[in-house]
Amino acid sequence: MRLLILGGTVFVGRYLIEAALAQGHEVTVFNRGRHDDGEYPEVEKLRGDRTGDLAALRGRSWDAVIDTSGFVPGVVRASAELLAGSVRHYTFISSVSVYTEPARVDETSPVGTPTDEQVHEAEKIEVTGRATAATYGALYGPLKAACELAAEEAMPGRVLTVRPGLIVGPHDYSDRFTYWVHRVAEGGEVLAPGRPSRPVQFIDVRDLAAWVLRGIEANLTGVFNVKGPDYVLTMERLLEECRTVSGSDARFVWASERFLLESGVTPWSELPLWVPEENENHKQVDFSKALAAGLTFRPLAETVRDTLAWDRTRPADTQWRAGLKREKEVELLRSWRSGRRESES
Repeated sequence: MRLLILGGTVFVGRYLIEAALAQGHEVTVFNRGRHDDGEYPEVEKLRGDRTGDLAALRGRSWDAVIDTSGFVPGVVRASAELLAGSVRHYTFISSVSVYTEPARVDETSPVGTPTDEQVHEAEKIEVTGRATAATYGALYGPLKAACELAAEEAMPGRVLTVRPGLIVGPHDYSDRFTYWVHRVAEGGEVLAPGRPSRPVQFIDVRDLAAWVLRGIEANLTGVFNVKGPDYVLTMERLLEECRTVSGSDARFVWASERFLLESGVTPWSELPLWVPEENENHKQVDFSKALAAGLTFRPLAETVRDTLAWDRTRPADTQWRAGLKREKEVELLRSWRSGRRESES
């Protein structure tokens, strides 16, 4: 199969390439060329800008395309319309952030819709070439939903829309999962959020890539939530697995959500995987449809081990994008212990 990937090779794109090459597919990538992709000499590299320079894609044909970098509907529509006559199948990597309901959701649940003004603002941001998911903030989900619609309108009945939750694993520079792997490996007292039995969900990037490739090979279309694991994973079990894999002496101090919020701790970014349970809308996502379509998962220990191994190759002065600063964690631990003593006296 001849496969075109729209986007970079930093994280999701990297593992899509590796999965495709492992299965003997021919791979072409199209991006601005701002990240080093020299480790894939067998991959054809096409350069261009999705906001206005698609010339490298004209006159070419592939069996399928995977869009990993679409944030703005007009950009996705332009790519999909150009490729509609030269590919048979279009996969769009979206997000569970499209959903507007805070309760349990499935693929039929309502999604957000951006206004014309918001789309226009997003298009201006996209032209700068520096946009990321975080750039769009609360608009990220509605924009992704509009991108899904744009792809389907351009290639009706030929689009596989993938809505993953948190994607984790080696080369995840968001640090939302890596923080816990790294912090627990350091050992000592580790501040942990909320109830130890609180469920968490995420998907290893390699499991996501493998399922996407299988879906393309099977000509799968429609919308699929993609999360994991296929059992109830608690925050406590996750942290204990991190401790076991790293062999550290980490001791978990579970602070209440009320204390964390009153102390000014920012959910999800300072303490990744934590969103206050009263407004959490990411962990109750039904992904049974993807399970029925062959989604499988590697052991949690493997994800932790490989993420830790990759993390240890990073420079010591790496600027973390998520997680508590050590000084703040120490102060929070001291404050939590002090408050507990006062309440017990």
